[in-house]
Amino acid sequence: MEQRDEASGGTWRFQSDDRFFIGRYQANSDIHCEVIDAKDILKLMANFKSKRMIKKSLICIVAMLCVWHANAQEVLPLIPKPLKATKREGSFLLNQETQIVAQKDVQQIAQYLQTELLRYQNLSVRSNDKASTNYISLQLLSSKNKQPLESYQLSILPNKIEVKAAHPQGLFAGVSSLLQLVRQQPSAKAMNLPAWEIEDQPIYAWRGLMLDESRHFFGKEKVKQILDWMAFYKLNKFHWHLTDQPGWRIAIKAYPKLTLVGGIGNHSDSLAKATYYTQEDIKEIVTYAAQRYIDVIPEIDMPGHATAANKAYPEFSGGGSPKYPEFTFNPGKDVTYQYLTQILREVDALFPSQMIHIGADEVHFGNQHWNVDESVQALMKAKSLKDLPAVEAYFVKRMADSIKNLNNEVLAWDEIVSGTLSPEKTTVFWWRHDKPEILKDALQKGYQVVLCPRLPLYFDFVQEASQVVGRKWAGNFVSWQSVYQFPTKEISALPNANTLIRGIQANIWTEVIVDQQQLDYKLFPRIAALAEAAWTPTRLKDQTTFEKRLKDHLKLFTADGLYFFNPFNPKASPELLTPAQRKGLLPDNEAQTVAEKGVIK
Repeated sequence: MEQRDEASGGTWRFQSDDRFFIGRYQANSDIHCEVIDAKDILKLMANFKSKRMIKKSLICIVAMLCVWHANAQEVLPLIPKPLKATKREGSFLLNQETQIVAQKDVQQIAQYLQTELLRYQNLSVRSNDKASTNYISLQLLSSKNKQPLESYQLSILPNKIEVKAAHPQGLFAGVSSLLQLVRQQPSAKAMNLPAWEIEDQPIYAWRGLMLDESRHFFGKEKVKQILDWMAFYKLNKFHWHLTDQPGWRIAIKAYPKLTLVGGIGNHSDSLAKATYYTQEDIKEIVTYAAQRYIDVIPEIDMPGHATAANKAYPEFSGGGSPKYPEFTFNPGKDVTYQYLTQILREVDALFPSQMIHIGADEVHFGNQHWNVDESVQALMKAKSLKDLPAVEAYFVKRMADSIKNLNNEVLAWDEIVSGTLSPEKTTVFWWRHDKPEILKDALQKGYQVVLCPRLPLYFDFVQEASQVVGRKWAGNFVSWQSVYQFPTKEISALPNANTLIRGIQANIWTEVIVDQQQLDYKLFPRIAALAEAAWTPTRLKDQTTFEKRLKDHLKLFTADGLYFFNPFNPKASPELLTPAQRKGLLPDNEAQTVAEKGVIK
């Protein structure tokens, strides 16, 4: 038998006659081996011709299994995988006598830790100014300590736990790691946490999730639950798609009919009662997110996807097309810009992230009326705008200037790359995976970019070939494995990628997601793969060990009442279909694909 140094990984092997049986192992990882199944071992034993060979083989097999078991215990059950983790001797006893020691300027994080321990583990620990043993210390390091914003160190030792960081964001990330380790222990009045030394920081600053609540509305408590899981997995940007064709979901005091009229209906039922968030609801959710160090970014879609708003205030409509009526705001009227700027002023006051997403996508779906609209035609003549894309670019630039005057960054989908918008304080969301040239062009022009291509980051796509509720693209779907392997080497190697790509984001469009259970089914477990793809350097990712860690997290999904897709046992979690969906009344995916490819003019 041959065994290599475990610190770097390697192989073991033994021989029977002319046959070799080989296993593989990696540092701090499970051994991957072909001869651990009982049937395999019996087949192997049958080939041995003497008791001596049988005895030697048994010794080899037992030794291999012991090494495999020892290594299996070394896997840190944390998602996303940290930059560095070292196993230490012993364990920390977490119980009712444990105290939290924290500086005054991080008391909010200490309170969060205290609350979450009670919420999930029924452990009521107390805070104190100092302690000598059995305590959790939260330490904000000197400002002179130049560490990345979300970098942290977590030490779990037999007598204490220390979480250290130079910034509150990093300290919270460390607390999130600690809580994730705790939540994987059985709920009890006392538990032993294995000792570890962890040093960690993310590869991307933007680790996002977008939820579309225009097409179907899910409500405040569901959003909070999603924010909880985002914090659990260290996702830090919640992109909230609040306006679109089916409904307007954010109250604007200057224009109350936006919700009272524009909030009526959804993608399934145009006459459904009005559903929307009051400004008090918005403040509550933004505060809840801030406590978890998550920025909430509102999206107010313009100049297209404006149907709900135009239903409420038709005087600002730019018309549409036969398939997409009343689809646009009117770019030819000055009052349109005044109207939208007032809306954005209220949005700015509600969202302290200082980022506003303006959509600016798919305008060509419904801008045909611009060709005959007197105001638009007058604008084109006055500004020498040669065609409708030029009108669109004029509108986007003018509204972007309004946003920048509010001291906000401008965020928009990747259609703006072909326009005239300055890269300054502007971020492009690259979503058209079939147009890689758009991404290259954005980086070349100096735009900051968030990667969120349909494949593999549209979570409204189905997760395996047999599923029917959701999209495919030319037969392709979005498995957790494809999410985990993103971004590709080709994307990472693009010029300016290292400096201009802010991060990655998954998007959940909700045409076919009609209730909370269907939403859970699309989000879980892919959110875990997203987290590791956005946090962990490619060189450290290991899909095999991730799969093991992910399996352990399925129990946490169950405990939180989630109806999730189980990729390891799909029959245990079949798709939930509405009566209409059971009758086959599903959107035409191919028609949507054709539209997105730009065939509709």
